[in-house]
Amino acid sequence: MRPGGVRSFALELARGPDDAYRGGERLCGRVLLEVAAPLRVLALEVAARGGAVTHWLEARSVGVNAISSDYVAAETYLRWRQLLLRGTGETTTLPPGRHEFPFSFQLPPTLVTSFEGKHGSVRYCIKATLHRPWVPTRRTRKVFTVIEPVDINTPALLAPQAGAREKIARSWYSNRGLVSLSAKIDRKGYTPGEVIPVFAEIDNGSTRPVLPRAAVIQTQTFMARGARKQKRAVVASLSGEPVGPGRRALWQGRALRIPPVGPSILHCRVLHVDYALKVCVDIPGSSKLLLELPLVIGTIPLHPFGSRSSSVGSHASFLMDWGLGVLPERPEAPPEYSEVVPDEEVAAMEQSLLPLLQDPDVSMEGPFFAYIEEFRFRPPPLYSEEDPNPPSEARRPRCMTC
Repeated sequence: MRPGGVRSFALELARGPDDAYRGGERLCGRVLLEVAAPLRVLALEVAARGGAVTHWLEARSVGVNAISSDYVAAETYLRWRQLLLRGTGETTTLPPGRHEFPFSFQLPPTLVTSFEGKHGSVRYCIKATLHRPWVPTRRTRKVFTVIEPVDINTPALLAPQAGAREKIARSWYSNRGLVSLSAKIDRKGYTPGEVIPVFAEIDNGSTRPVLPRAAVIQTQTFMARGARKQKRAVVASLSGEPVGPGRRALWQGRALRIPPVGPSILHCRVLHVDYALKVCVDIPGSSKLLLELPLVIGTIPLHPFGSRSSSVGSHASFLMDWGLGVLPERPEAPPEYSEVVPDEEVAAMEQSLLPLLQDPDVSMEGPFFAYIEEFRFRPPPLYSEEDPNPPSEARRPRCMTC
């Protein structure tokens, strides 16, 4: 057997590279081995690993010396191993040609979403190893993506978020007026591609114009040995028009679209990925007035019918609180039947029904007359909370104990 007997050694998964897995699903694949000559193999194994790792360095000075502190933390979510060709101490000879070794295993029910950050990551990979006598070990690996389901159809994520802040604009130790900011959004949970309607009120009591802005901020938090390292990034933003001195501005649902970003990571002990909507007012000559509303970016979008009642109700109360909606007026009473159908048509209908009434074989209990009788009555009134025609005292049912 010649040393270069292996033509190719690869690992394939049943799903494509753009497809993601979820916890509890079954991962299937195969190891492909193509040899040009008889090949002696000690063992062929496949293993899967997955977990989160954080790592960063911090330097500090001690006298004239600089000391670096190394912060490392790790958490394992997946560990699996299987022998496709068992190593019994004796070699197995594979004939020339192409060989396939399928494998399959169940993913754990709870897995954290794959993530790549500056000081940490969450990675999942599967690796195949080929052991041969007197030859270096050969390996191949494949990375796969995991998405943890985050359902925004929960009461906590459907609740409106609101806040208010105010600040005294100062310049050279002199007060120039009060600037106030209040903002509200209709819910806490969103998915990528959705639009966040931002409602805000900016009251500029200072002597200079101010500029309101809003942005979706991603915060990556890495944790190790009791220390934290954070990195923030702006993923979407919008800017309003300047608000003049003594003026007031209203945002009645300014649209802020969420770009394709990764979901929130909230259940990992070594790193977190959080989102927030930050509404700020730039005040010349003073620090910014900042208001932050928490967000959760999910993977399961808002159900069109499952949470309709709660979402519509919260949205209606949300608009009423901000004075952006009015209650609908009471609908008008339906018209009289005589106003809709002329007397001539009623008389003609009675004449057409007369032969049927004289026929003894026709019963008044049939569905045809049930339909005619129902049609000839006045149409039912529109629904309302209060009865526009309450019963009189003479016809009102009395209590048996009175």
